[in-house]
Amino acid sequence: MKKRQLGDNGPQVSEIGLGCWSFAGAYGPTDEAESHATLASCLDMGIDFLDTANVYGMGVSEKVIGNFVKDNPGKFTIATKAGIFRDPETNVRGFNNSADHLRGELEKSLKNLKLDCVDLYYIHRRDPEIPIEEVMETLLKFRDEGKIGGIGFSEIAPFSLRRACAVGPVAAVQNEYSLWSRYPDLGMIATCAELGVAFVPFSPLGRGIFGEKIPDPTAFEAGDFRVGTPRFSEPNFSRNVEIVSRFKAYAADHGTSAVALAIAWCLARGDHLIPIPGTRSAEHLAECAEGAAFAMTDTVMAEIDALLPVGWAHGDRYSRAQWLGAEGYC
Repeated sequence: MKKRQLGDNGPQVSEIGLGCWSFAGAYGPTDEAESHATLASCLDMGIDFLDTANVYGMGVSEKVIGNFVKDNPGKFTIATKAGIFRDPETNVRGFNNSADHLRGELEKSLKNLKLDCVDLYYIHRRDPEIPIEEVMETLLKFRDEGKIGGIGFSEIAPFSLRRACAVGPVAAVQNEYSLWSRYPDLGMIATCAELGVAFVPFSPLGRGIFGEKIPDPTAFEAGDFRVGTPRFSEPNFSRNVEIVSRFKAYAADHGTSAVALAIAWCLARGDHLIPIPGTRSAEHLAECAEGAAFAMTDTVMAEIDALLPVGWAHGDRYSRAQWLGAEGYC
């Protein structure tokens, strides 16, 4: 597995990472043994960059990773996040970037992960009541204390990144980005390249739409993130499946899978991109890793753009409630 740099001054990590939300059951039930088998496969494939968050199963994903890394110390570069919370009485989602809240959440994450320092610490969503400059000062304190390595932000706008970088170095920005979610092409990817910040696409496989097995929205269990999402609701879903089927046929004609080709496309969008497909399956992870080996060409990139032009997807990527916290800029 080739390496890419996690920001101008960050470590070299595998050019494909692993998103670990599914370890907490975001896309269906799983168990720790299955997740640990996937992490073991990561080591076999040279994938050494893991991404999790404190709210993934309210600590479940972090604990699963922590129980693995305690027996495999120093093998992974690990990122986690904080800033989202849920009211225990109403279950309403909110955002808190205050210094006290972030410190408390960081301490819990370090305990869950069985680490003294986490390599990359993201603000999961911006709290609009607190200036990003103030948030950066908090994170820089954590770094100076040796509790975090790099600083990151998720789902922010280019103008917020510029403000943050004026205070101190930002290692990475994480946003949804894939062949059906191209919003970062409107400024974020370019801004990251300009400022020396890694861009980490999450859901590079469209939350399963590019997988070999077509998702069945009627079978989604309670708690599946895709329930009620416009792109997975009819009539949008059937239309999207029809379009994606052409891309899958194209991938097969080129001797690869749609999964591998979607990952290869993402890698080709810039040397500073480090996609983190999410899976709890070692078999699916191997298919993702094949994307790093695909010999991408300008011709293939152009043909993919013709098959899946910007804006082709039917329906929004988020429901109205899910959009809360993600910064818009165009």
